[in-house]
Amino acid sequence: MKTRFLPAILIAMMALLMASCSKSSNKQGRYIPAKAAFVIHMNGSSLNEKLPWSDIKQNDFYKEIMADSSVDAYLKQALENPENTGVDVKDDLLMFIVKDTSGGYMAVEGKLKDAAKFKQFNSNAIKDVTAVDKDGLTYLKKDRMISSWNKDRFILIVDAPEMNTTKQYGRWNDSTVTLPVSTRDVLGTAKSLFDLSEDQSMAKNEKFSDLMNTKGDMHFWMSAENIDMSSLIMAMPGMNMLNLTKLYEGSILAATANFTNGQINVDMKSYSGKDMTALWKNYGGKNISSEMTERLPNKNIAAFFAMSFKPEGIKELLKLAGLDGYANLGAMKYNFTLDDFIKANKGDLLFAVSDIGKDSSGSPAADFIFSTSIGDKASFDKLVNVGKTLAGAAMSDKVFVNMNNNFFVVGNHQASVNKYIASSGNNKFPFLDKLTGNPIGGYINFQYILSTVKANMQQDSLQKASVDASLKLWDNLYITGGEFKNDAMVSHMEINLVDKSTNSLKQLNNYFLSMSRIQKSRMAMYKSDLSMDTSAVMVPRDSVR
Repeated sequence: MKTRFLPAILIAMMALLMASCSKSSNKQGRYIPAKAAFVIHMNGSSLNEKLPWSDIKQNDFYKEIMADSSVDAYLKQALENPENTGVDVKDDLLMFIVKDTSGGYMAVEGKLKDAAKFKQFNSNAIKDVTAVDKDGLTYLKKDRMISSWNKDRFILIVDAPEMNTTKQYGRWNDSTVTLPVSTRDVLGTAKSLFDLSEDQSMAKNEKFSDLMNTKGDMHFWMSAENIDMSSLIMAMPGMNMLNLTKLYEGSILAATANFTNGQINVDMKSYSGKDMTALWKNYGGKNISSEMTERLPNKNIAAFFAMSFKPEGIKELLKLAGLDGYANLGAMKYNFTLDDFIKANKGDLLFAVSDIGKDSSGSPAADFIFSTSIGDKASFDKLVNVGKTLAGAAMSDKVFVNMNNNFFVVGNHQASVNKYIASSGNNKFPFLDKLTGNPIGGYINFQYILSTVKANMQQDSLQKASVDASLKLWDNLYITGGEFKNDAMVSHMEINLVDKSTNSLKQLNNYFLSMSRIQKSRMAMYKSDLSMDTSAVMVPRDSVR
C-alpha cells in the first residue's frame, strides 16, 4: 500500500516545489541587472487587447504621418503594422535604467518575432552603419547607442554618462560647464546583458517577482538604493555628517497599473530596509479621523487629504537619521523640546480645499483648511507660541487660527476656521466612505474643479475646448494607504472617468488626440498672429522727410 501511493506523493512534492520556485522567480527580469534603478514593464498582450493598433490608426496624427511624403517608407511600414519591425508587440516590452561608475545607461528590450525584419528595420533607421555579427549577436552601433539582437531577443542601449554624480561638470547655467564624455563600451554592455547569469539578474529578486506575478497592464519598479543616493547626499554640503543611509537603504517602490472600463487602478507597495521597516510597523497609524472630516464647514470639496500616525514615530525617525540632537538644540532656543512636540500631537491631520471661485477683485480664490488633533493641551499651547514667535511680523493677515481642547485649525477665512471649531461634526461627505478604515486617504473632485474653472474663465474658445475635453474624461480620484502587509506599506489609487462603459486606455487615447488637435489649432493661431505682426513694412526714420 505504501509503495502504491509513493509516486503520487513524489509528484505532489515536485509540484509544490515548482510552485514555490515560480513565486520567487520571473522571466521578465532575466536580462535586467539586479542593480537596476528603474524598470517599466508593459504587458503587450493586454495593452494590445485594450487598445488595438486599429484604433490608433484612426487618429489624425497617424493619418498625417502616413500622408506625409517626407516620412521614410520603412517608418510608414512600421506604423502600418508594428510587427513589420520584427518585434513581437504582443509580448513583454521592458525599459530599464542602470546606474554605474561610468554614469549609467538606459535600455529597451523585448522579444523578436522575426529577426530578419528587425535587422532590416534597424539598418534603415540607423544610417551609415553596417550590421555586424559577432559572438552570436548582431548589432548596429552609432555614437552612444547600440541596437543588438539574437534570433529571439533584442536589447537597445543608450549610454548616459550624465548620471555620474561623483563627477562635477559645473552648473548647467554656467558658461564654464563641460559636458560629460561617453567612455562606455556599449557593445560590451550589450553582450554582458545577454550573458547575464540568472543569479545576477532581476529574475531572482523576490520582490520583483511578486510585482511581475501581480496581474497588470503595466508595472513600475524603482530602487532608491540603486539610484546611489549616497553620492547625491555627499554632494550636498553638511549632509554627509548625517546618518541618512538608513532612510533609503532597501527602499523600493513597486506599482501595478490596470486599465479597466471607466477606471485606472494603481496598486503600490513600498519596501524599506530593516530599521525603517521596524519603524513603520511600530509607529504606523490606524484610521483617518472621520470626526475631523465631518467638521469641514463647506460642502464643495475640491481636494482632501487626511492621515493618521503615531507621533512617537517622528522622534524615532529623527533618531534614525541622527537629527534628534539638532531638533532638540533648535527647540531649546524657544523653551521647547522634541518630547513636547510629541506630546502635543495626537496623530491626526487633515487638509482640504473647497469653494473654488473668485474673490471681490476677480482673482482666483478658494477656501483652505488645515487641522490637527491635540494630544496634551499644555504642550500644544507651547507649540503654538513657538509658531507665533517664528512667524512674527511675517504672519499674514489672511491666515486665521482657532483651537479648542481637541483640535487646532488654520485657514484663510476666519468664518470657516470658526465654523470648524464650533461644528458638531455631523457633515456627511460621500467620498469619505471609500477612505475610512485607512491610515492615509486622499480625494480630488476633477468634475467640480473643472466646472468651476470653466465658469470663471475668460472667453478663450481653445481654452474652453480643452476644459470641455477634460470634463468629458475626468471624474474623480481616490487614494488610500498606510497599511503594512507582508513587509510592505501598501496603497491604492483609483482614477474614475466619466464614461464607465469604455476602457480607460481607449478613452485616454481619444483624449490626447483631442488635446493635440486643440494644441495644433493654438499653434496655427499663434503663427497667424505672428505673421500679421511682422507683415508691416518697417520704414527707417532717416528716410522720412
